[in-house]
Amino acid sequence: MDKVILIKYGELTTKKGNRNFFVQTLYENVKNKLKNFDIKIKKDRDRMYIQFADRDLEQIKNIIDKIFGIHMYHIATIVETNIEELKKEILSVVSDFSFSTFKVETKRSDKTFPLKSLEISRILGGVILKKLDSVSVDVHHPELLIQVEIREKHSYIYCNRYFGSGGYPVGTQPRSLLMLSGGIDSPVAGYLAMKRGVQLDAVYFEAIPHTSLEARNKVITLTKKLAVYTDHIYLHIVNFTPIQEEIYKNCKPEYCITIMRRMMYRIMERLAERNHAYAIINGESIGQVASQTLVSMNVINEVTSIPVIRPVSCLDKLEIIDLAKKIDTYETSILPYEDCCTVFVPKHPVIHPKLSIAKKEEEKFNFDSMIDTAIEETLHMTITDEVLDEFSKLL
Repeated sequence: MDKVILIKYGELTTKKGNRNFFVQTLYENVKNKLKNFDIKIKKDRDRMYIQFADRDLEQIKNIIDKIFGIHMYHIATIVETNIEELKKEILSVVSDFSFSTFKVETKRSDKTFPLKSLEISRILGGVILKKLDSVSVDVHHPELLIQVEIREKHSYIYCNRYFGSGGYPVGTQPRSLLMLSGGIDSPVAGYLAMKRGVQLDAVYFEAIPHTSLEARNKVITLTKKLAVYTDHIYLHIVNFTPIQEEIYKNCKPEYCITIMRRMMYRIMERLAERNHAYAIINGESIGQVASQTLVSMNVINEVTSIPVIRPVSCLDKLEIIDLAKKIDTYETSILPYEDCCTVFVPKHPVIHPKLSIAKKEEEKFNFDSMIDTAIEETLHMTITDEVLDEFSKLL
């Protein structure tokens, strides 16, 4: 029996005029992620079909579990579209399962097929009852649901289902920049943004020697874990040390975090322009720390005109931790290596900063030239889920 992985799109089916674009993007993503396997992929507006070698099935399943745009998939048996072949193959399919009750559910996409869906289900259910006298039909709560899809040339029978990651295929939205700090929240924010189809670059602000190479390597590892959900992620590493030292030397201690974030947003906007990115994404959660109150966000956002997206803004910490564990970033995020956002935290950061005071504090040093230097000296890496390109050049 020939088998295929039958992919159902889910949310993609809500698209109308641009549905083909979404399906084609998913097709390209699947093709790229499975490029090392002996496969054939076919697609239409409703389904995608992957022919595979049996030896590769578990590896392929592990990969497509993490491809956004896939709602559900099945390992389906291919059958010629005629009732005799269906009757013969359905017995082979169910022989792999142990069950006492069952239901046959048929979807007839090919309306030229002479039998209607209910008739097909009754005929195939009768074949099973005749062959297996110890089983019975239960249309409400069957132990085994046997699904049959009738199509023009080939039909499909399957009794299993696997849930994908849902969302939209990465690349259906333009590039955006993720502020990746190394903590728990920002990798989750990146994951959720990719789930909406966003192509990510990541930006890490480091302050060596106040932060360590271990902290940088931690962020590189987190980027690699996020790259599992896409083709690659460009990681931009910004030397923030001179700017941060100048802030803490010249500005009021309680305003240092506010000024620091404003400087980061200025750099993010410039990097967005250089990398053709349309938004800034970060892991801020409303009220979690002083810089994440709504007043603080308003003052900090004042320096940029591009959208700032906060995917975890309305989640509590436990919800964020659950997602971090799901995507396998939590254990890396809690490694005890401080980033520049935590290493210089003042005892009493301002919770409700005033924009006028923030601007006055910034006048105490010439940050424009320092931002120019930080951008020009930014290190760039290309990270995939397989290889950390140019890793050695940074150490």
